[in-house]
Amino acid sequence: MIDLKQSVQYIKGVGPSRAKLLSLLGVNTVEDLINYYPRTYEDRTKIKKIEELQDGEDALIEAVTVTAATVFKLRRNMSVSKVMVQDDTGRCLITWFNQDYMRNVIHAHEKYRFFGKVTKKLGQIEMASPVFDEEGKSKNTGKIVPVYSTTKGLPDSAIRQAVENALSMVNAKLQETLPEYITKDYHLMELDQAVREIHFPSKMENLARARNRLVFEELLTFQLALLSLKEQYDNEIRGIKYSKDVHMSDVINTLPFKLTKAQLRVLEEIDNDMESEKPMNRLLQGDVGSGKTVVAMIAAYKAVKSGYQVAVMAPTTILATQHINNFNKILEPFGIRCGLLVSSLTKKQKGILLEKLKNGEIDILIGTHALLQENIEFKNVGLVVTDEQHRFGVKQRSVIAGKGKNPDVLVMTATPIPRTLAIIVYGDLDISIIDELPPNRKKIDTIAVKENMTDRIIQFIKKNVDEGRQAYIVCPFVDENEEMMDVKSVEKLAENYKNEVFKDYNVEILHGKMKPKDKEQVMQDFKENKISILISTTVIEVGVDVPNANIMVIENAERFGLAQLHQLRGRVGRGDTQSYCVLVAKESEERLRFLESTSDGFEISEYDFQTRGEGDLFGTRQSGELGLKMANIKRDFKMLLKAKEDADEFINMLLTFETNPEFEPILNELKKVDTLD
Repeated sequence: MIDLKQSVQYIKGVGPSRAKLLSLLGVNTVEDLINYYPRTYEDRTKIKKIEELQDGEDALIEAVTVTAATVFKLRRNMSVSKVMVQDDTGRCLITWFNQDYMRNVIHAHEKYRFFGKVTKKLGQIEMASPVFDEEGKSKNTGKIVPVYSTTKGLPDSAIRQAVENALSMVNAKLQETLPEYITKDYHLMELDQAVREIHFPSKMENLARARNRLVFEELLTFQLALLSLKEQYDNEIRGIKYSKDVHMSDVINTLPFKLTKAQLRVLEEIDNDMESEKPMNRLLQGDVGSGKTVVAMIAAYKAVKSGYQVAVMAPTTILATQHINNFNKILEPFGIRCGLLVSSLTKKQKGILLEKLKNGEIDILIGTHALLQENIEFKNVGLVVTDEQHRFGVKQRSVIAGKGKNPDVLVMTATPIPRTLAIIVYGDLDISIIDELPPNRKKIDTIAVKENMTDRIIQFIKKNVDEGRQAYIVCPFVDENEEMMDVKSVEKLAENYKNEVFKDYNVEILHGKMKPKDKEQVMQDFKENKISILISTTVIEVGVDVPNANIMVIENAERFGLAQLHQLRGRVGRGDTQSYCVLVAKESEERLRFLESTSDGFEISEYDFQTRGEGDLFGTRQSGELGLKMANIKRDFKMLLKAKEDADEFINMLLTFETNPEFEPILNELKKVDTLD
């Protein structure tokens, strides 16, 4: 049997040059290749009549050539080969560019099968550059063909051939990874057959069964990984036991506002965690504006006054800068020293900061992903806080947690997740929820309108700005996109608004392509009301706090998920003035009307999950971030629940019978899961 860890270059037809291209796709070994699943499939088994063909579809026809293929020279180095074919319902023109050999291959009055993309022009049905077979042959048609994600210089056909050769080398001897009782109970296809059918399905029913097998194993392994990590935290790892003599109430009593009951309840849960020997590993969910940051500050106070340092990781420089201002405001009176580590620091400034951190002269270090760098050394880190968990992922927060000796970890997110889903997806974390907004938060009036209301929106913005307020205008893109000319972009809109519509006002732009220093300056100017109207991408989605801004206009709102729209809406309503969110869309949508009716983030997340899937809850690359290749949390939710149930029972057996050979394959799979890294 072939070594699955062998380099992919030794597979027939690959070689060193193609191996380099495959490595760009994360494929380095034979095992990587056979686990590189197709992104979709072309069903080349169902023959359609020519009269049934639809414009733009990929289809298979069986037809007789009216003539032989003829080559026409269009210009130098450009030719087109044409042949007219027909069945008993109509005719179709077949064309190939720069394939002159077709005149020797396609003969008159013979039957062929053609598979390709259909176009209809002026009543003429055409098929450009199809694959084909002579009657009775099935090299290119009559089967289900996998389609792979690829990269420049590596055609899909090359990946297909490499996979086929790899499976031939493996020779039907892949070791089964699931215990027999599970495959029997759930009538699951054996692994070897499932891998073959997922790449080269013999029929659609087998493809569905293969997918079920691989999805179930992936979800089960994922759940087992989370549970074993939690088991390790709960029973094996000893953490920091913070002093009971350091009271959170010392900070709470000095705050210029009153905490909600929900905040106090969550702080009690965190306090109990910190005073136990078990490392805290807690997810803090709280809606936009519910006061998660002050909870983190109070937890940081307890850690510092117990003799430890704190790391606070934010997803953006803007939010990290905002955090240090707020932390200093609350904690400086207690003699707590905070530092800010962002990419815009000079080499000298960074060196001084890191030296102070190493010597213990900085109590709380706040920064972005820069905190993950290897050369950052704490003297005695005891608490790690990550803001907006879904933007980091398990591996990244485990890196920073690894900088101390089992520090407590507090993960915060303002993206409300349905509780059942959170328990499953974040199974290694205990969950706290702030389900109450501070009493001073006013309800944001939300309205969804069509684009023809733009003039009225402009007048509304002018009226509020004239009264001293500020406005956000959010667009999906930074610059104009040729493929989406009807979608608003920051730069195009700003050009018109700066020079024409709002020429008497201070208008600026903000987007992710700007230099960090420039972004910080724009945001600071907006905070200080030097900018009246900020035209931005979703870079302002997380954490930016400008109490004077009371209008949020979101262009092309139909292009955003409800969870993201809710996040953006939360940028206003932070002051004492009535705030408004205007959702501008091409067409009125039921889901946008739903957003008009509620400000409850958990209701919104549940609705979003049911209607659009998990991508909006965890970001567009959610499945990849969770390490899932086949499974989709929304589509496979029932299977996920089943896997969770099995994992709860199975984990005890794994831990009890680690020496049992039956469990060795699945234990090996567990070791590969990113969650455990």
